Amino acid sequence: MYIEDNVANEPHWYVIHTYSGYENKVKASLESVIENRGMQDYFFDIIIPMLEEVEIKDGREKSSLKKIFPGYVLIKMILTDDSWSLVRNIRGVTGFVGPGSKPIPLSDAEVRALGVEYTETVVDYDVGDTVKVISGPLESFTGIVEEINVEKERVKVLVSMFGREISAELEYDQLQKIF
Repeated sequence: MYIEDNVANEPHWYVIHTYSGYENKVKASLESVIENRGMQDYFFDIIIPMLEEVEIKDGREKSSLKKIFPGYVLIKMILTDDSWSLVRNIRGVTGFVGPGSKPIPLSDAEVRALGVEYTETVVDYDVGDTVKVISGPLESFTGIVEEINVEKERVKVLVSMFGREISAELEYDQLQKIF
């Protein structure tokens, strides 16, 4: 197999195509075979992208996990002939996503869009807390947190300005909790 120099010796995310419904079996088999063959240095993470679905039925919330891409598994690995062969020979794997048998790594933008690798920013304020704006056009104004949007890392704040309350959407780092 031909491995490009720009992907050798560095871990990248790849997409594996599996039989539908075999995603969990493929993940378990991969983890087991990697452990048995002592190839942990080549494999870093295996993910089945899932989305939590909340359904309200009879006044009760019921949450369940749903596969975002049925028939696909994401794997972060260093691509070598041995690691490629190990993945290809797992029962339930039909191949890597890419032309022919050549795996194509996901770009950084694709990985971010999938939400596979992310760093969650933790803020010290919650909805209803009083905060001070520490940067931007509303600097030094105070307000009350109305909503925190984790995906966009933005906060909706009700700011009191000249006797009126104005709703403003700000970045996480523009606010500081007032104790």
